[in-house]
Amino acid sequence: MGTQQMGLVGLAVMGQNLALNMASRGFSVAVYNRTTARTASFMRDRAQGENILGASSVSDFVQALETPRRIILMVKAGEPVDDMIRELKPHLAPGDVIADGGNAHFKDTQTRMRALESEGILYLGTGISGGEEGALQGPCIMPGGPMEAYRKLEPVFTTIAARVEDGPCCAYMGPGGAGHFVKMVHNGIEYGNMQLIAEAYDILGRVAGLDAPRMAEVFAEWNRGNLNAFLIEITARVLAARDASGDIPLVDVILDKAGQKGTGKWTTQSALDLGVPVPTITAAVDARILSSLKDERVRAAKIHKDGRRAFDGDTPGFIQAVGRALHAGILCSYAQGMAMLRQASARYGWELDPAEISRIWKGGCIIRARLLEPMREAFSREPDLPNLLLCPAFAAWMTDGAEALRGVVSQAMAHGIPVPSLGASLAYFDGYRSERLPQNLIQAQRDLFGAHTYERVDREGAFHTVWP
Repeated sequence: MGTQQMGLVGLAVMGQNLALNMASRGFSVAVYNRTTARTASFMRDRAQGENILGASSVSDFVQALETPRRIILMVKAGEPVDDMIRELKPHLAPGDVIADGGNAHFKDTQTRMRALESEGILYLGTGISGGEEGALQGPCIMPGGPMEAYRKLEPVFTTIAARVEDGPCCAYMGPGGAGHFVKMVHNGIEYGNMQLIAEAYDILGRVAGLDAPRMAEVFAEWNRGNLNAFLIEITARVLAARDASGDIPLVDVILDKAGQKGTGKWTTQSALDLGVPVPTITAAVDARILSSLKDERVRAAKIHKDGRRAFDGDTPGFIQAVGRALHAGILCSYAQGMAMLRQASARYGWELDPAEISRIWKGGCIIRARLLEPMREAFSREPDLPNLLLCPAFAAWMTDGAEALRGVVSQAMAHGIPVPSLGASLAYFDGYRSERLPQNLIQAQRDLFGAHTYERVDREGAFHTVWP
């Protein structure tokens, strides 16, 4: 029997940092990477002097672990996960645990879980957020799957996770693919928040005329108030950074094409399956896709000239309005994500705890923010709260921010500046607070061309009209 308490497969930066995190917290670790040169380099460099053992083969890796074996996969989502499971499986025994720490689709996780369960091997879909720094210092960990599997890894996960005033940023999410689903929604909210911040940056630059250093000051100031959040903090850092020459802001020379790894797209697809509107998040995904059409956008810019007008308003007041509008948009992003979690929990029988999810998101993860504590409080008081916009505290913030959001979106549109997520947030808020929407007309149209029937406001039943 081996001696190492934990095994980790995949030594990209996230995997390396997670291994070092475990070792620094007193756990002995065995590591393996398909490219043996990477394992050797890690052992010579960053792992030197740590209680980490490098293995050059899957067989040696598994034999180095004490039983029952506990293995964390930190490999690229998709086929690489299945390939690695196939390599590991012949060497494993009933009761061993594999925890997939990558961004896997929750349905893929459930498929793998069922396949391994038949052989007595436990599988845990484990969302991990925090980036490279979080993996090293303490991430937010969202495990889901068999409770038996979680119990075997709980002492490790709760030790290496980030900590906030009310405990470690790790909690059992639920059975099946619950852990990876929660991580997916986390990333969807992250997409929404990042796009909202990017739009605020664009408006401050193109309407208010602020340069990057001045915007860095604005975001740093916002981070000291209601907008306090990791993403706001790093935006100030990014805007303050200079190019290597020292002459210009680095952000000004970065190409305006945003990449994505798929979790935002999965969020919008899953939301459609669940029948939950997430327009702020969907607009953010669309914005990244549109940004990839750089050559087409350059061509279109030459055909469709910019007709924006000069801003002649109160610049300090406008900056404040942009901050309030951004806060309102971010509230909508969180509200949409949490509504999606509520619906998924009911659909899949996961019994997700929104208060506990809010709590663990307060530390380690990318979307950690000051508003997560009042969010936790809201769900603690009313676990079945359908939407955060119905909570008195969030409703008051939204009422205050909606006026600013309306004005800022109007200014952006008047200047020809695209604000897909800010605009979607405003439409979401206006739609959600509308007692009556125009879908009565759509129901009438559907009945006319397809005899789909409609309901009435004055009596029960399904009705059809022979339209003139």
